[in-house]
Amino acid sequence: MNQKYYLSVFGCQMNVHDGEKIAGILGKLGYTKAERPEDADLILLNTCCVRENAENRLYGHLGNLKPLKVNKPNLIIGVGGCMAQLPSVREKIAADYPYIDLLFGAFNLHQIPELIMKIRETASRILDVPGEGEINEDLPVTRESPFQAWVTVIYGCNNFCTYCIVPYVRGREKSRQPEHILQEIRGLAATGGKEITLLGQNVNSYGLDFPADRRTDFADLLGAINDIDGITRIRFQTSHPKDLSDKLIRQMAAADKVCEHLHLPLQAGSDKILKLMNRKYTQPDYLRLVEKLRAQIPNLALTTDLIVGFPGEEEADFQDTLDLVREVGFDAAFTFAYSPRDGTQAAKMNSQVPEADKMDRLYRLIEVVNEQAKAANERLVGQVETVLVEGPSAKNKEIFVGRTRSNKLVHFKPPTTAGTDQIGTEIKVRIKKGLTYTLQGEISQ
Repeated sequence: MNQKYYLSVFGCQMNVHDGEKIAGILGKLGYTKAERPEDADLILLNTCCVRENAENRLYGHLGNLKPLKVNKPNLIIGVGGCMAQLPSVREKIAADYPYIDLLFGAFNLHQIPELIMKIRETASRILDVPGEGEINEDLPVTRESPFQAWVTVIYGCNNFCTYCIVPYVRGREKSRQPEHILQEIRGLAATGGKEITLLGQNVNSYGLDFPADRRTDFADLLGAINDIDGITRIRFQTSHPKDLSDKLIRQMAAADKVCEHLHLPLQAGSDKILKLMNRKYTQPDYLRLVEKLRAQIPNLALTTDLIVGFPGEEEADFQDTLDLVREVGFDAAFTFAYSPRDGTQAAKMNSQVPEADKMDRLYRLIEVVNEQAKAANERLVGQVETVLVEGPSAKNKEIFVGRTRSNKLVHFKPPTTAGTDQIGTEIKVRIKKGLTYTLQGEISQ
């Protein structure tokens, strides 16, 4: 074919992994990767719809692609991912962006080859996207790293948090069969894979959709993966606090390959707001979980997600969030001002918070979170950490980066004689300086 594709991926790790599948599919068709959209015969955008500004960014990207289509009429432009599964987005693209040829979703990635062929043969637009369906297990994957890999364990979400659009676009929870997951990971280990990150909107509910008499839950799955030779690190995300069981905490502590890092979204520290969000836990519930985790995994790095300005949030509710954040002492947090999404319950709630109040609270929250993150990193100064070397820094090729087991990014200078030989290996690094978002260290002899 001698044709090239350009792929842009937005959003969460699930989208990143779907992007790897799309790249694998296109590679099998004979496409090669273009470094710039101007050089491509096929442009695909794999999108996220969690936040409203993501939709606005999408339309901005689509506007920028119009001149490329004018200059190259045979160029195919497609939009996939969660955004393509929203009816309102499909209608707008159909009406306002006539140069967009293709829409596809998470449930029909496997149809991309035939959809592209049909567009080329008929010069027609294909804008129908299935709302639900079976996930194809046999798709080729072009992974971004030879030693780190995403592995999906459960699709969809059953939680229906009132602010979240994901259950409406990703469908209900459906766990992959454990034997399929283990086979995939054994294959990764056989080809040099060392670090596996298990993915799901809520990995803690893995297996709950299996019959009770032959159920493998998430703790069981972790134990089975821990026994696979060659794999040295196991990570997972995301965990819902309401489904984090005592059994899972015990398995996290017992399995030597499970890394000492947990991303446990809090979202808010006010019980009133948590109830409005339909999170199904309270502030005391969350604190009890943290206590159990730190009792069994003392060196655990805990990160979280936080939303400010949810409908009905008053200053007292926001102070509850600040108080809980200070009490827990997170290693890092992703912080967001609430963004209404059409189709969710929260978008229709009364008492929407003024934008100025949202941003004021967001800045105050970020200040507290950054103080905690820097303090957590400074506590590591002088310690020797095991770091999986990822390669040269994007900004300075003479400095290498890697991650500790607690998922902290470390910058260090490699030996002049080794350099790239260390990429993909685990080495000992002594931490010399703790910054807000990163660590600086030197190789420990």
